[in-house]
Amino acid sequence: MESSYQGGVAFEDNDNFQRLSQTIASNIKKISQNVSSMSKMVNQLQTPQDSQELRNQLRQIQNYTQKLAKDTSSMIMELMKLRSDIPANMLTRDRLSDEYMTTLNAFQTTQRAAAQKTKDDVRKVKAQTINIGDPFAMGGGVKDGDQGETIRKQEQMSMQSQRELQQLEERERDIRQLENDIMDVNQIFKELGTMIHEQGAVVESIESSVECASHNVEAAAHELSHAANYKNKLRKKKVYLTLILIIIISIILIIIFHN
Repeated sequence: MESSYQGGVAFEDNDNFQRLSQTIASNIKKISQNVSSMSKMVNQLQTPQDSQELRNQLRQIQNYTQKLAKDTSSMIMELMKLRSDIPANMLTRDRLSDEYMTTLNAFQTTQRAAAQKTKDDVRKVKAQTINIGDPFAMGGGVKDGDQGETIRKQEQMSMQSQRELQQLEERERDIRQLENDIMDVNQIFKELGTMIHEQGAVVESIESSVECASHNVEAAAHELSHAANYKNKLRKKKVYLTLILIIIISIILIIIFHN
């Protein structure tokens, strides 16, 4: 009954392993595709193709990929906790964790590039805002005929400044969000690194136990072989002694009957 129960648990673990590994592989592929799209968008920043719509799309795909990375990290940790004595499953687990770490590293590199370009934009906008002077601070007085035009220019500059200020605030929020996300990815790296290290220690311990058991089996086999050889020698010795005894008895009987 106990053996049947253990077999059922092993089958259930293997089923969960297959389900998790397939989902993880699919998520890694999605993350990789998103990173590729993000990289293209980041390369378009600070170029004629740059636009607020492009930045909004970049923010959306970055947020989605960040959540997907967190979910996938939890799945990989769950996968590593599943007991599996099947060599193919162990190879799959190691391959998925390596692929995920590589993809996550590419994702973080793209995040850093996006954050750096956004910081450059913020510094540029702030520098331009500081350099904008007072439109009324002319060298001489403003003529009455030019006063209306000057006011309209001032209003236009004020509206442009407000739009730039709004964009500046949005980009500063993007920077803070990116920096937080990068820290989250660092934490994922740390947790996965610890888990992989612990898993490696467990595997090393298992391999050591298997190696020790193998040595014990070899030693036992050697002892059995030695015992078998000793038993064969003892058997041969008994046979020889028996033959000698028979010969001696035969000689004695022949002498007695001859007399």
